[in-house]
Amino acid sequence: MRSKILTLFLLITAFQVSFSQEKANVIPVQKQLDAYNARDIEAFLEPYSDTVKIYSHPNRLTMSGKENMRKRYGSMFENTPDLHCTLINRMVLGNTVIDQEYVVRQKNGPVSQVIAMYKIAHGKIQEVYFIRPKLGDDD
Repeated sequence: MRSKILTLFLLITAFQVSFSQEKANVIPVQKQLDAYNARDIEAFLEPYSDTVKIYSHPNRLTMSGKENMRKRYGSMFENTPDLHCTLINRMVLGNTVIDQEYVVRQKNGPVSQVIAMYKIAHGKIQEVYFIRPKLGDDD
């Protein structure tokens, strides 16, 4: 009986630790989303590792490093005052956070649907994979 209770206790503890870590992995993702919507480049870059890699899914590297992000996103933030990202759905599994997002660049302009997969390590975003609909897709 004691071994069953101990096993149950260990399983519950392991689940709590795992859930707690998953919850912690959401923090940098939410921080960068909030900063994106505020168009605050410094706050946006803070949750990323210095060596972050950005991919177009599944494996096409499109950007690497915070300084390259600063150039691209800094310019976008300055030149796109209506930029806004709405979180539609979020899933978390281990160190992976997956967001389904709607992005508007200009008021009354088209809405882009994007899926972003964030890989987290040591409290920082290490990799991002973007999935966008292909041109001509009906979805």
